[in-house]
Formats: sequence, C-alpha cells, structure tokens
Amino acid sequence: MRIHAQSSFHDYFSANESIDRGWLKNGLLAVRRTKGRHAPWDETVESTTDVKNSKATEDKPEQVKPGVVATAALLDNELLPHRRRWQQKKAAQAEPTKEDEEQLPLDASSRLATAAAAMPDTASLRRKMATYLSLSKPRLSFLILLTTTSAYSLYPIPDILSSTNSVADANTTLSTSTLTFLFLTTGTFLSCASANAFNMLFEPKYDALMTRTRNRPLVRKLISPRGALLFAVACGLTGLALLDFGTNPTVAALSGLNIFLYGFIYTPMKRISWLNTWVGAIVGGIPPLMGWAAAAGETATSEHHSWKDLLFSDASLGGWLLAGLLFAWQFPHFNSLSHTIRDDYKNAGHKMLAWMNPARNARVALRYSIAMFPLCFGMFYAGLVNPGFLVISSGCNLWMLKEAVKFWKHQGAQDSARGLFWASVWQLPLVLVGALLCKTGIWDGFLGGKEQVSIYEDLDEVELVPVGEGLGKDEHVARTESMQTPHQNNHNLAMLGFKPPS
Repeated sequence: MRIHAQSSFHDYFSANESIDRGWLKNGLLAVRRTKGRHAPWDETVESTTDVKNSKATEDKPEQVKPGVVATAALLDNELLPHRRRWQQKKAAQAEPTKEDEEQLPLDASSRLATAAAAMPDTASLRRKMATYLSLSKPRLSFLILLTTTSAYSLYPIPDILSSTNSVADANTTLSTSTLTFLFLTTGTFLSCASANAFNMLFEPKYDALMTRTRNRPLVRKLISPRGALLFAVACGLTGLALLDFGTNPTVAALSGLNIFLYGFIYTPMKRISWLNTWVGAIVGGIPPLMGWAAAAGETATSEHHSWKDLLFSDASLGGWLLAGLLFAWQFPHFNSLSHTIRDDYKNAGHKMLAWMNPARNARVALRYSIAMFPLCFGMFYAGLVNPGFLVISSGCNLWMLKEAVKFWKHQGAQDSARGLFWASVWQLPLVLVGALLCKTGIWDGFLGGKEQVSIYEDLDEVELVPVGEGLGKDEHVARTESMQTPHQNNHNLAMLGFKPPS
C-alpha cells in the first residue's frame, strides 16, 4: 500500500504541468515581494542573498535565464488589482513629468489633410476639395471673417444690413447693403485663403518639424507646390477683384496689404527675429479696418470717397478701436499658444519669445491683456455701443486678465499657458457678439426709445417739394439736415460730406 500510494502521488504530480512551471515557488516569491513593498526597511536595506545574486548577475550576465523576465512580469500580473493600481500611481508620481506633455490638438489644416488622405480613390473630387480647403486654414479664416463682419455691422448706420437701401445713383459708389455684405465676406475669405496658402507654400520643411503642422497637405505631398501656388494666386486675385467691385478700392488695398504682410513678411521673419509676433498682430488688426471702410464707403459721396476719408476722418475712430482690440488680443492668445509648443518652434528654428525669453513672453501677454479694458471703454466713449457692453466686455476681460496674471506669475507652468489660451479663444467672440448686441440704437425701435421717435419730430418743419421740381445741391443738403437728429448731423459733419443713409 505504501508503494502504491507513493507511486500514485508521484504519477499525479508528475502529470500536473503547474508543478513543472514552479507555481508554488513563484507564489511564495510573490508573497515575499508583496510584503517587501510594504516594509519600509526592505526598500533601503538589501539582504545578503540579493547582494550575492546581484553580484553574480553582474559578473555573469550571460547566465541570466530568459524566463526570469517573464517570471517577474508574471509576478506583477498576479498582484491584486488594487495593489497593481497603487504601484502604477506611485511609479507615475516618481517619474519626472514634462510640464506641458499634453499638446494642443492639431490645427484645422492638418485635420483636413488627414481626412483627405483617408478618403477612398472613388471620392477623388471630395479629396481634392478637402485638400485645397486645408490650404486656406479654415478655422483662422473664419475667425478673421468674424472680425471683419463685426466691424462692418458696428458701423453707426441703422439700416446697414437692410436690403431696402436704394441702388447707388450718380453720387454714390456702391449698391445695396446686402450685396456689399456678400462681396465683403466672399472676398475676405478668398484673400485669407491666399495668404494662408502662401504661408504654407514657403515653409513645408519647417512644418514637418512641428507636431501640430507635420500633417499639412504640402508636408504629406497631397498637393504639389505648383498646385498650391496656383491656388494661392487664384484666390488672391479673385478675392481682391470682388472686394474692389463690391465694396471700394480702399478695402481691396487693405486686403492686398494683408496678403503681402502675412505671406511675404511675417512668414520669413519667423526665422529672423522674435518681432515677427508684432507683424502678425498688425495682420490681425487690418480686417476690422476693412469691414469699417466697407461700411463707410456705402455713404461716401463721389467727392469724399478716398482712402483718407474712409480711414482718417473723425468717424473712422471706431474702426481703429476695433483694429487695436484685435492687435492687443493677438499677444495673450499667441504667446500662450507658442509657450505650449515652444519646443516645436525651437526645433523648427522659429524665433519666438516663448523659448528665447519666457519671462518677457509672459509680460507681453499680461500687458496687452490689460490694454483690452481701455480699448473696450473707448468703443463706448465713441458712441458705438451702449453701457451694457461695458458689463459684458469687463467680465470677459477680467477672465482673460486673471489667466494672464497666472501665466505671468508661473511663466507658463502649472497649466497656466493652456488656461490663458482657452480664455483668449472664448474672450474675443464673446466681446464681439456683446458689441453687436449692445450697438447704439439697436434696441430703440424695440423698446420705444427716444432716438427712434426723434427722427420724425421735425417732419412738420420740412417743406414738401413737388415731384419733378429740381433741387440745388445746397437746398437738398439743407432740407435733408432739417430731418435729422443732432446725432446724425454731427455724424455727417464728421464724415466730411458723407450723405445720410436713405
């Protein structure tokens, strides 16, 4: 019986493969290691056996069995889930983490180019359209379009977006306001597409060195440089022609200046001097002037429609305030963005304050965040908006200023750069929409304001002239002025002869 029992015991365990894998030994080692992790003295003091084993391993590294690594991994996997999570958390805290390891998402051009590359061969037309659209940097182009149309709409004419304005006669230069608005938006977007295409055309090898731009169409060779050049030239010529025909030559000239500054000055200057940021801010400040000049040109007479009348008269103050607002906004927005991807800019060879002088980079962002307050107050002082705009703009500006102070205090550390970036992304649209909602006189008709009634108060003083009886220019101006409010008279004097909206 004893022999039979021993043979059965031997036969059973010899047939069990888990014994061959040494499960008992491994289990005991796992218990020992688990206890050792919770014993503080085991973390600093090594046993004699461990020292001998480590010396033997150093002396004879070739004798280490391949199964040791697998056994260690198996021991880690055999730990209880909460023990394993605790170890992973402790290891993550012990490892040195990069301050801004999480990068911002890819830009719209890279996303569109990636989507175009993933399209099947049967969708060749859609692939080409997506590729060419990615050359325009659509997100940036739409932001510029928002600033242009906001300035156009804030121009102090009650019927600026109405299609009831009379068609231009011999003394005016434009057609209806609705058509002007369409020409302005289409021409501005095409001009932005041209400038952005030139920007990408001149630096594909530098875009390839940056994480956010290495998927752009020219980098991935989804389009040839010749095709990108033709696209940039075609969009530029078409956009300028639409602006010249549908608005006025001053707007077209400003758009052409922006294409030149962005594509041929700002782009190469990024590799020369950190002052490129200021040139880029000028580029961002020109679109509001375009919208303002387009609106001013609608009421310009044939004698007073030059670029000086549209840009440097007393009534052009609102356009310059909006341009200053966009100029100042560029710095907290771009300085925080460039700090987040400063290593990419450095590797690509772009001269940016974010990596050349981080302290100054933060000071500049803070300085121009403070400048947003007087600029917004200037819009109220110029009569563009009502007091409600001060409440809206102050709240938005305080939010961005708070993030700018953190950005300056920590110089981009502790996630302050990303906080300022997203605050600037939301601050500008909220301020512009708030200005449109608080435009002077926009609620007078709805709320029964005095300004709306005062337009008709002096109708009794107007002398009616029979149809067909001509009026001299002086009589026409005198009788027209008698129908207007003091605010409109001051406006016309400021416009140096601009006649009032019909």
